[in-house]
Amino acid sequence: MKIKIASKYKSSDNLVFLIESTDQLPKDVFSKEELTFIEKRELEKKDFVSLNRLSHNHLIQFIKKDKTENEIKEFLRKKANCICEFVNDLKLTKLNIVSLLDNTSFAIAFTEGLILGNYQFLKYFKDKKGKQNSLKEVIVIAEGLTKIDAEEFSHTAEANLISRTLVNEPLSYLTAPKLSEEIKALFRDTGAKVEVFNKKKIESLKMGGLLAVNKGSIDPPTFNIIEWKPENAKNKRPFVIVGKGVVYDTGGLNIKTEDHMNDMKCDMAGAAAVVGALYATVKNELPIHVTGLIPATDNRPDGNAYVSGDVITMYDGTTVEVLNTDAEGRLILADALAYAKQYKPELVIDMATLTGSAERAIGKHGTVGMGVKSEKYMEVLKKSGDSVHERIAEFPFWAEYDEEIKSKIADIKNLGSPLAGAITAGKFLAHFTDYPYIHLDIAGPSFLDKTDSSRGEGGTGVGARLNYDFLKQNI
Repeated sequence: MKIKIASKYKSSDNLVFLIESTDQLPKDVFSKEELTFIEKRELEKKDFVSLNRLSHNHLIQFIKKDKTENEIKEFLRKKANCICEFVNDLKLTKLNIVSLLDNTSFAIAFTEGLILGNYQFLKYFKDKKGKQNSLKEVIVIAEGLTKIDAEEFSHTAEANLISRTLVNEPLSYLTAPKLSEEIKALFRDTGAKVEVFNKKKIESLKMGGLLAVNKGSIDPPTFNIIEWKPENAKNKRPFVIVGKGVVYDTGGLNIKTEDHMNDMKCDMAGAAAVVGALYATVKNELPIHVTGLIPATDNRPDGNAYVSGDVITMYDGTTVEVLNTDAEGRLILADALAYAKQYKPELVIDMATLTGSAERAIGKHGTVGMGVKSEKYMEVLKKSGDSVHERIAEFPFWAEYDEEIKSKIADIKNLGSPLAGAITAGKFLAHFTDYPYIHLDIAGPSFLDKTDSSRGEGGTGVGARLNYDFLKQNI
């Protein structure tokens, strides 16, 4: 979708006005009778009015400032998603947004809702054209909004859509090697550096977690590094973002039963979020040094697959007793987290569809977070989550949980007790860190089985906008 900034509009255009009160509407666009009708709808506490003028449409979206700024922004994203459906039903190709509000972030949120709500994944339909949304161009008229602002939120929304598409791709297309190809293609013409370790290199590094999970696969693993280090970077030590890249998870020999495998193409949503966050950072040329690490493989129960009871040696030499092959994400992430030590990072954030425990705890409405030595950054991250409506619920990370992952035959085991599973999974990961660290379990919001406003259906791209906003706050 094309996004443009303008200072004027024509009354003959398809227009949507963002207003607080009918008094703000231009008298030269609406007749006295129309203004009376709109005012009546306002008094009836209707927040949306549509006027069909046959050759064009005028839409009015009211807001009430009886909520916080972040709540209003999410309200506008949701309303934009509804208007997006309305506009596509009318087969309109272009829409002008006229914001008469005193906060440019409201116009941005509304436009963002249109872009995200207009997303479609149609690649595998025979008749793509018959299903395509009509809306192709949005023009924004808002005092104080610049072309640079528009480019920034367009790139950030695009990053979210890239993440969604990666999650929505099936394993028949998106194997671990193919994911690496996609990453290289996305960053090829940018200032970012991409390096991909093949299986031979991974073996030479002795990344035992990634290699163990990959043993049942016919496709080799990859380890992907995306680095953005502009000359004007404000930070001396890099931020590192790590993403779980299990492109498909059968559970291994602890195979998933019933229909619990149906959406397991989404088990690389953490990797997709890293790609999206770095893409937005690079396209918007943030002056910040950041590196993305993505270990990638699928998890299958083939003849030589790793089994429960195995003891594997990780990249940093830690030995791990495997109690469940379906707790594989933490094994590949552990190698990446240990590898991140060489960067002497300011902070490491990992994102992973790691546990059903996290989803059971807070559902699909947010992300579970926890961390060590990272209190000030966690507060900034939570504020970013509130701003982009990818909210974080911080869980306790008490030392007592470390007892849950002690093994009788190895340094640690990859599964705790049946209780506090999201936390003990985080404790397993924290074992491999010695720097400020935040773990984000995105199992709940990463993939939806039905449309939820502008988050859509299928992959949501959660984490891309969140991490971009967080990085921006640390410039």
